[in-house]
Amino acid sequence: MNAKIKQKILTVCANKIQQKGEGVQLSFYAFFANKNTDPVALMQVARWWIEENQFDHFEKATKIQALIEAMDQNEVV
Repeated sequence: MNAKIKQKILTVCANKIQQKGEGVQLSFYAFFANKNTDPVALMQVARWWIEENQFDHFEKATKIQALIEAMDQNEVV
């Protein structure tokens, strides 16, 4: 996943947690507009969500946020 979509995921998660609390759940669709303006990024996130992590349709935003933050920490610079 590229840095732009990771930042978008972190922002959406943080906003939803702030608005609705620690128990809020999201679908990967929450990170995209209702229009398919970036199909490549959508498919990258879908593959990460469904194939790599085998998540349910909805997962806790705190869980997604922690995983994305861990990805950044584990990347070689």
